[in-house]
Amino acid sequence: MIQIQNLEQLLNSINTGKPVLIYFSGENCSVCKVLKPKIEEEVSKNFPLFEMFEVKTDLHKEITSHFTVFSIPTTLVYFDKNEFFRKGRNMSVSLFIEELKRPYNLLTK
Repeated sequence: MIQIQNLEQLLNSINTGKPVLIYFSGENCSVCKVLKPKIEEEVSKNFPLFEMFEVKTDLHKEITSHFTVFSIPTTLVYFDKNEFFRKGRNMSVSLFIEELKRPYNLLTK
């Protein structure tokens, strides 16, 4: 995952229209640290066109507030410049991957 440094960088990636995944995490969040490599591995393996970014909420409060993220970890998925869905806190990685398959296949062909 690419570490985001500013809001403009993230908005530019979303505006390309490519599939984008944004993972919001925190430095002292143990769930964030456990979930991140699982999501990263599964998304890379199943959906190679996704651009994946990580936002450290404790370092980038402006970006976090722009996307109205109130809890961590939170995962946002964008297809064709629009937010498709957001998942927060405890989530099943396998269910998450299943939910991405249909829109990914429809919008990337």
